Amino acid sequence: MKVRTKLRLGFGFLFIIVLLFGATALFYIRDISENAKGILKNNYESLSFAREMHTVLDDNDLPFSIAATTKFNQYLLKQEHNITEPGEEEITKNLRNTFESFKKSKENAVNTQFIRDIRHNLREIERLNMHAIVRKNDNARASVNRATLFLGLVGTFTFLVLFSFSVNFPGFIADPLRALLEGIREIGQKNYSKRLHFEQNDEFSEVANAFNQMAARLNDWENSNLATVISEKRRIETIIEQMQDAIIGINEKQEVLFMNDTARKTLNITDDKVIGQNTDQLIKSNDLFKSILKNDATIKPFKIVLGGRELFFQMQSSDIVVPNMGETKGVLQLANQSAGKVYILKNITEFQERDEAKTNFIATISHELKTPIASIKMSLKLLNDQRVGAINAEQEQLINHIKDDNDRLLKITSELLELSQVETGNIQLNFVPVNPMQIVDYAITSIQFLANQKQVKLEILKDEKLPDVHVDIEKTAWVLVNFLSNALRYSAEKSKIVIQVKTQNGLVEFSVKDFGKGIDETYQKRLFDRYFQVPTDGQNKSGSGLGLAISKDFINAQGGQIGLESEIGMGSRFYFSLPA
Repeated sequence: MKVRTKLRLGFGFLFIIVLLFGATALFYIRDISENAKGILKNNYESLSFAREMHTVLDDNDLPFSIAATTKFNQYLLKQEHNITEPGEEEITKNLRNTFESFKKSKENAVNTQFIRDIRHNLREIERLNMHAIVRKNDNARASVNRATLFLGLVGTFTFLVLFSFSVNFPGFIADPLRALLEGIREIGQKNYSKRLHFEQNDEFSEVANAFNQMAARLNDWENSNLATVISEKRRIETIIEQMQDAIIGINEKQEVLFMNDTARKTLNITDDKVIGQNTDQLIKSNDLFKSILKNDATIKPFKIVLGGRELFFQMQSSDIVVPNMGETKGVLQLANQSAGKVYILKNITEFQERDEAKTNFIATISHELKTPIASIKMSLKLLNDQRVGAINAEQEQLINHIKDDNDRLLKITSELLELSQVETGNIQLNFVPVNPMQIVDYAITSIQFLANQKQVKLEILKDEKLPDVHVDIEKTAWVLVNFLSNALRYSAEKSKIVIQVKTQNGLVEFSVKDFGKGIDETYQKRLFDRYFQVPTDGQNKSGSGLGLAISKDFINAQGGQIGLESEIGMGSRFYFSLPA
């Protein structure tokens, strides 16, 4: 039987039950209504006529007037047409005969007797109708009781039928759907051996057959790909094992998924059965492994002594992300979930040694070059002295060119020496409390002469009350001078540079804003990298590209932050913040 036919039969049965109950209720309601109607229409009118005739007798003295006689006769006629009870017709006829005799009699004594007879007949009519009302009321009550009992029985039967229907009938629809849902969940858990079997010959049976075919094909696909998966797994394990870097895989349960030979040697783990062990057991006796798991992000290079040799490693970690079918508010959605982490220890010993050699070479060359450059500067100063001898204009121009190049070389060697100190960690910081404006004044004094030459106005903006900063005055002023020098270099003549000092969130911010051509957003992120210089459209580059990199190291070493804001055509704003 099809599902549609089941639904039609079910709702048709409900309609018939409700219709039967409604018809029974209407029948008994009509019966009760008819009984009540009989009481009101017949017996109540007879009582009303009798009461009105009593009123005529009570309100008029003998002999009756024509109006009183006419009125009495009217109510008597109505009573004659409203005879409903057994014996009421005979009493009414006696009343009519007595009333006719009363109208013909002229003697008061006889009329008085007639009045007594009339009253007696009226009382008999009232008694008869009152008894009828009581009897009909009892019958109506009995009908109500019977109707109540029968409707209660019918209602109970109807309720039981409907309750049984509401409990059992949805099972015809819900049970197959529930079985289908459970089967789908089993398939979602990769249980491809799940099968559905419905005895009914309906749409659900067809769905079950389609489900079983799908599960069988998935099972075949799983079995056919199992060998391929195992082969790929072994190939990946071989690749990981042969890699020179130490690689460690940890799943979401903090169990070791894989660990190549390099990692075992680096961590000094001799247990070959480390795969599958919980990391909580391994880190108890291995501080290096514990440190690696604790710092699960990229950290600075660290040193490990292996075989009596110092080796340097750089650690990187990344999440193992796998697709997952998740359920959100009853809807299946494809999402990603973390299945663990991979830790890679890169051996950077060779690069570290080369970097140290480069740093030492730069420091040595810079130091060696600084002395002859200083001698050249002294010699140029002597040549400009008139006491040594007069020089012509061409000679003076050549001397000035040599002096500019010599100053540039001296600046580059100074920056290289500063850089070598930063790289070797030998940077010396002398922290003292100082007013921020003292640093600003020192920096302005250093570049005031160059600003006057380009007729650039230096505008200072500051908060009224500035807290002291605990910094190295020389290094901080060096950074501000570098900002101002760069701003002067890229500012047009007769422009201005804004120097601002303000407090913000417990920090004192120094900023230098110029109104030059600005810096493209493409280059802003690399501007603080060593040796990087913004392309200048074929113009000669000045400087070494180290000033901003050294500035960043100086500010970071003092616990501060450094950055820039720039927009093409609007100029640039360089700033750094230091703790108040």
